[in-house]
Amino acid sequence: MNAPSEMSFEDMIRVKLEVLRREHRDLDEAIHALETNGRPDMLTLRRLKKQKLALKDQITQIEDRLIPDIIA
Repeated sequence: MNAPSEMSFEDMIRVKLEVLRREHRDLDEAIHALETNGRPDMLTLRRLKKQKLALKDQITQIEDRLIPDIIA
């Protein structure tokens, strides 16, 4: 039980990645709920989609940092 009390930098990045993925899924569900509603508020829908895209960009950047480049 001598586990280190501090997380490594990579572990912190992985936690951040999971949080962003969860937020992305939540936005996806919110967008779907708005779209299936009779007449969705297009401005809100557009803002949610923009936030979702920004999250996807952040997720991709973090994944690129975690996965080393492999030259084939």
